[in-house]
Amino acid sequence: MTTVRLTVGGDKFEILVKADAALNFKQGKKLEMSQVLAADEIYTDSSKGDRASSEKLKKAFHTDNLAQVAEMILRRGELQLTTEQRHRMVEDKKKQIVTLIAKNYVDPKTNLPHPPLRIEQAMLQIRLAIDPFKPAEEQAKKVIDELRVILPLKTGNVKLAVRADASFAPQVLGILKQFGNVSKEEWREDGGLNAVIELPIAMQRTLLDRLGSATKGNAQATPLE
Repeated sequence: MTTVRLTVGGDKFEILVKADAALNFKQGKKLEMSQVLAADEIYTDSSKGDRASSEKLKKAFHTDNLAQVAEMILRRGELQLTTEQRHRMVEDKKKQIVTLIAKNYVDPKTNLPHPPLRIEQAMLQIRLAIDPFKPAEEQAKKVIDELRVILPLKTGNVKLAVRADASFAPQVLGILKQFGNVSKEEWREDGGLNAVIELPIAMQRTLLDRLGSATKGNAQATPLE
């Protein structure tokens, strides 16, 4: 059990909720208030057991209907995460950030992505606090700025000219469209494909491996200036 808090016009309101159900609700899962609330009360201070008066509820929410007010508090209020929830959400957000970095940045010495474990270990060294609620994309920029001190990172796009024989051309085109922007798609008289793709440099090796596996080495990819 935990608390959701909301201040309206200077007045504080709290509800007691089931921790995981409340988190699921905040993250978009459709739940009835009966599945979320741990107590059918609206408080001004739940730790003291102080209940909000009907007058205060009507002033702040224009109704004193418990379910309606509770839902407004849950949607707009601040959920007090349990220690376990916060740890779980921070770890999940950290993994999202690591994935973003691995997909978009490489080691400038090798032009290959850093292994996720290396990125995770570097993040441990910089001891940067991860916000469980902020989007990974928003936090990644700050993490990358800090990481550059101890981990060389290079980003940018690369263009590749790809050539495939007729027997593999449709499959190759489908793969290319999964990885980046196909700026040229030219079908040869023999049914083969000439294409140009632009993609993050960190995805280049993965694309080449995928093409090699799908075509048994019968597709060529050449970097363009």
